[in-house]
Amino acid sequence: MIEKGSKIKLHYTGTLEDGTVFDSSKDKEPLEFEVGAGQVIPGFDEGVIGLKAGEKKTINIPADKAYGQYDEKRMGEYPKENVPKDMELKVGAKMFLQSPDGGVALATIKEIKEEVVLLDLNHPLAGKDLTFEVEIIEVN
Repeated sequence: MIEKGSKIKLHYTGTLEDGTVFDSSKDKEPLEFEVGAGQVIPGFDEGVIGLKAGEKKTINIPADKAYGQYDEKRMGEYPKENVPKDMELKVGAKMFLQSPDGGVALATIKEIKEEVVLLDLNHPLAGKDLTFEVEIIEVN
């Protein structure tokens, strides 16, 4: 039975409220992680506790236990001159930015102005409730 600290393998399909599939392991290798180690979103960790190998479950995860609520403060302007020259500037394009602490953040271009681009640093799934269909393959 899965508990905190278990190392597990599972297949999953993640969907949005409207049924749109945003990720799946079905045609890939199963996802492997240690439960409770912070390797997956909190609601996913919590949702597999108590399951056994071979079991299937639907896990509904509210935004707060997934990628958090959408935060308008995570929008900002970025000088066009700092955008990589080989990158096509278009709304919806994604780029990586280095943060002052050396980390990397994924940003999505939301608007293109004369001298700046408006970037959204929220996770693409922020503010969304998620549903996962999981099938436990292995528990160690």
